[in-house]
Amino acid sequence: MTARTGTSTMHIGELAERTGLSLRTIRHYDDVGLLPAAARTDGGFRVYSEDDVERLMVIKQMKPLGFSLEEMADILELFSSQEAGPSADAQARLTAYQEKAVAERAKMARNLAQADLLIERLSGRG
Repeated sequence: MTARTGTSTMHIGELAERTGLSLRTIRHYDDVGLLPAAARTDGGFRVYSEDDVERLMVIKQMKPLGFSLEEMADILELFSSQEAGPSADAQARLTAYQEKAVAERAKMARNLAQADLLIERLSGRG
């Protein structure tokens, strides 16, 4: 089997194993259009490409940063359209998403620091 880009393909189980995501999550991303299947077998099973693995890994990186499904779709589209060179509008949107990611990461770091303080206190060292 080959995908649309001529690379080897995998079934959803292998994709789940490689990405650490559940079948349900992958199907959800497929259903909402974030991860359309590369192709289907004659029996109707979804098959995915290496490009889809990479796409899923980007989705995994966006998820904990609080991006909405719409934002994720926009970011994925911006990444795929960058090959032709980003427009000024695309670059501005990417910059805004980067700023959001940086702010969310800082918030996560503050929360981790608070968790560390509590762990120290619980251990009797704080």
